[in-house]
Amino acid sequence: MGVVRLGAATPRSTTATPHPNPPPQGGREREHPDHIKKPESRNRLRNVTWLVTMLALASWPASAQDYPTRPVRLVVGFAAGGPTDIPARYVADKLSDMLGQRVVVENKPAAAGMVATRDVLAQPHDGYTLLLCTHFESINAAAYRRPGFALSDLAPISLISKYYYGVALANAVPATDIASFTRYAKAHPGEIRYASIGTASAQEIFARQLERLAGISMTKVPYRSGPMVLTDLIPGRIQFYVSPVIGVIPQVRTQQLKLIGVSSAERLPAIPEVPTMREQGIDFVRYGWLGICAGKGTPSAIIARLNHAIVSIVASAGYREVIEKAGSIPQSSTPDELGKVIEQTRIDVEGTIREFGLQQDQ
Repeated sequence: MGVVRLGAATPRSTTATPHPNPPPQGGREREHPDHIKKPESRNRLRNVTWLVTMLALASWPASAQDYPTRPVRLVVGFAAGGPTDIPARYVADKLSDMLGQRVVVENKPAAAGMVATRDVLAQPHDGYTLLLCTHFESINAAAYRRPGFALSDLAPISLISKYYYGVALANAVPATDIASFTRYAKAHPGEIRYASIGTASAQEIFARQLERLAGISMTKVPYRSGPMVLTDLIPGRIQFYVSPVIGVIPQVRTQQLKLIGVSSAERLPAIPEVPTMREQGIDFVRYGWLGICAGKGTPSAIIARLNHAIVSIVASAGYREVIEKAGSIPQSSTPDELGKVIEQTRIDVEGTIREFGLQQDQ
């Protein structure tokens, strides 16, 4: 998709052409003698009408034709260096090249991404402030009675990746798989401390679901970001973390942590040695997603231009290599498809939020 530009029109001739079959006396042409006697008046009016129409049409997509004329912000609701930040920076870098203006990543890690969402929606909806939207937008809309935004306030542009979760343990925990961990947790009820990035976060929802499926009980410890979790998980101050695989792969590869299961239906190419949860008798298949959104009302031509650029970035070999090494999967979409993903994610988590009483008043 590209921006449609209006080309120059070929001017009409102002020379009158004789009517091939002159109307009989008393016909409509007799009622409008100027139509015959003064063709230049009629053509002048027609040319003025044409000019006004062309100016009106040209003015509608003018901002999209010129977009962008200054740097664009891409706001990320989580900390730099985390599982959302890595793909965001890759996309921003390539978008900068394609758009001819810098796309600057700005991290605002607070309130499970809600601070970033509110910031983007408070700006003019003109394509110059974009949001790295995630499944947290959908979760927050379901978990908070007053989140400060509605999902309908977002203008979806495209998905950029899909990723799975892994069960990471501190090395101090004497377990190497789900079965041995379950035995240990049952023998120490409430002693396993697990990390949650915000109330009703994906980490908390998935940890609560695993507690139920495995028949164990753990204690929640809240954190503001993934990097903060790792500073406590590696030395064993907490023991359990349901993390996007991309967020713990470096620590797993350097044997600072253990990864005992992944939430994908099949083993991930990045870590084929780690079995799925389903293989280990826990029917737990879950994934998260990342996308790019703007504010509702952003001109459709700008949305189309951004979608076209992002889809081409996600399809590139360079992006695939970066994302797959981190345990994620490249995934693009149309704006409508991303909109459906956003809404379906909200529907999927509402039941768990009600079951565990996770809805908040914020």
